[in-house]
Amino acid sequence: MNADPPLNGDTATPAPDQDMQPQPSRLRLGPKPAARKLSEILQDIAQNGIADRISVGDLLHALESRAFGALLLVFAFPNMLPSPPGLAGILGLPLVVLSMQLMLGRTPWLPPFIANRSITKNAFVTLVTRAIPWIERAERMLKHRLWVMVSPPAQRVLGALCLFLSLMLILPIPFGNLFPSLAICILALGLLERDGAWIVAGCIAAVIATTIVGSLAYALVKSAIFLIVTAL
Repeated sequence: MNADPPLNGDTATPAPDQDMQPQPSRLRLGPKPAARKLSEILQDIAQNGIADRISVGDLLHALESRAFGALLLVFAFPNMLPSPPGLAGILGLPLVVLSMQLMLGRTPWLPPFIANRSITKNAFVTLVTRAIPWIERAERMLKHRLWVMVSPPAQRVLGALCLFLSLMLILPIPFGNLFPSLAICILALGLLERDGAWIVAGCIAAVIATTIVGSLAYALVKSAIFLIVTAL
């Protein structure tokens, strides 16, 4: 028996070419509700990721819907924890690039030489396990308020501030990455949930971080000069 003709002049839609299908991410995630919390997304990546290593590009792909707040937080928070050697170098450059893009009002994007950097899944699971309790506590306190602090013009200013903190973070100063990372995390949480009160707190933390790191840098330079003069 012949198939019934299409109604209202509609024609059958041909199947899309296989080459045009979107390529799946290396991270197998569960369902994506519209308002998923960042802590839930990170736990999903840690539990369901199928790759042996998780790259910076994988995280960018998985967190893209949460924009800059989630990305800045994910790349800044590990710098406040005891972490595998070289992790600060892996996560410092994305902070610089993402902060610059936030300042310029661009869409989050990372060049391949940064996106292809990776850590083992076990190391990522360890970091997520340490970070989740802190992130969940913060999520319970966040709410929409002081919206002017997270308006588009304000976000560009915050991008410039995060860029300054990111450059400070990657300086080779002992213990110099802790306080800038903390300030970036507070600002990122404010951006994530549009909480202007946290943005104000992050700006205060940025001033404190600048003072502390500046003092450490001054002491380091002064000590180096003293050693050089003594050796001569």
